[in-house]
Amino acid sequence: MKASNVAKAVALTLSVAWAAGCSTTGGTDTGATGTDTADTSASTQGADVSGGVSAAEMAAQKAAADAAAAAALQSVFYFDFDKSVVKQDGLAALEKHAAYLVATPSASVRLEGHADERGTREYNMALGERRAQAVARILQVNGVNANQIETISYGEEKPAMLGHNSESWAQNRRVELKYVSN
Repeated sequence: MKASNVAKAVALTLSVAWAAGCSTTGGTDTGATGTDTADTSASTQGADVSGGVSAAEMAAQKAAADAAAAAALQSVFYFDFDKSVVKQDGLAALEKHAAYLVATPSASVRLEGHADERGTREYNMALGERRAQAVARILQVNGVNANQIETISYGEEKPAMLGHNSESWAQNRRVELKYVSN
């Protein structure tokens, strides 16, 4: 599910880049005699006649590369028992996500907070929300607009790993960062 949203964003970005790269700008025209005639109006149509890449194409390629880089980043952040403090090992990835979101104002994320099965249902919903809010605060401190962030808590309702042991519980105490398409 999480890879699906990121894959959609990457596919959309790559499609835009591909469409921008495939646009025609004139070039040559084969007449009735079968000889090529250069289109001298190409420079008036906005084409780069020097053989380089246009600014729009470069921007589309950069956007595609940035989206792919964001998709490759860590997107699940784990928490200690009964805590809503982001662990140190996730901060670098969150800073990179923030840099991408700042550079791409049209992008947005959903932060899904989770808890393990211990505790009441109500407590775990609140804990999942506090965890999602903790990740949101880190993104905002790094310049992300609050309008780009949505938080939701699933509490203990969507475990990543079934089981009643410490290994399962550790995998279930998490926030999943998912890019959403607009």
